[in-house]
Amino acid sequence: MDATEHLQLGGTGSTLSPSGLLQEVRDEAEALPPMKNEMVGRKHPARGVLVSRSQPTIVFLTVCTEKREPWLAQKVVQESLEEVWRSADTWLVGYYLLMPDHLHLFCAPRDVNFSFQQWLAYWKSQFKRNHRDQPWRFQRDGWDTRLRRSESYTDKWNYIRENPVRKGLVAKPDDWPFWGMLNILPW
Repeated sequence: MDATEHLQLGGTGSTLSPSGLLQEVRDEAEALPPMKNEMVGRKHPARGVLVSRSQPTIVFLTVCTEKREPWLAQKVVQESLEEVWRSADTWLVGYYLLMPDHLHLFCAPRDVNFSFQQWLAYWKSQFKRNHRDQPWRFQRDGWDTRLRRSESYTDKWNYIRENPVRKGLVAKPDDWPFWGMLNILPW
């Protein structure tokens, strides 16, 4: 059918050229309210992490301090978090980096009977309990992303290591002392 032919619409008796039909569909689509999944952006990440038995499960997590208060980049906090993560070992922490008001880490399940959300809530509560005398609090949730490829782990880690440089806190990534690796997370 070329552009000069007309289409017969499902028994309505009306005929429209292809361009007329396209305009009618556009007009009807514009009149509809947006569907929920078409709304721009998410306020919160989808809940839950799919743990796959057919490929490694490595999660990239960002957690912010409450009200983005800049208290994380301290040796005492780093040591305390490492201790809490070692004891909360149902998920294993790989590389991590602490910025003044947020942290990034990679983790993987060691015990599939404990969900990612349970683990996250547990280590945050343990940290809070260990520092009742301090105003150090985390935001309730974090932002997590399950990595799909081994390259993602390396690429994301290299990008994260540059955060202190991008923020003007140090000249080179190796100058930033608030990072480490607790476990090797094999892909």
